[in-house]
Amino acid sequence: MSSDAEMAIFGEAAAYLRKSEKERIEAQNKPFDAKISVFVVHPKESFVKGTIQSKDSGKVTVKTESGEIFPMNPPKYDKIEDMAMMTHLH
Repeated sequence: MSSDAEMAIFGEAAAYLRKSEKERIEAQNKPFDAKISVFVVHPKESFVKGTIQSKDSGKVTVKTESGEIFPMNPPKYDKIEDMAMMTHLH
C-alpha cells in the first residue's frame, strides 16, 4: 500500500485514488456486518448503501430506496488498488 507521502505525486487526484492513512485506519475500525450491508440499485445514483432489516420467505426489507440488492464490501476496500482482493465484484 502507498503511504500519504507516496500518493502526493498524484497531486489533487490522490484524494480520488486512495483514502488517506487516517481514513483507512478509521475504516478498518468502523463496525461492519457483511450479512446486512448491501448496495441497492438506484435510478439516479446508480447504487446506494443499504442495511437489511429483515428476510422472510425470499423477501428482503432494506432500509433505503427500493431496487435490486448486491452484497457490499467492508469499508477497508474503498479505493483499493487491487480489486482482486475485494470480496464482492459488481
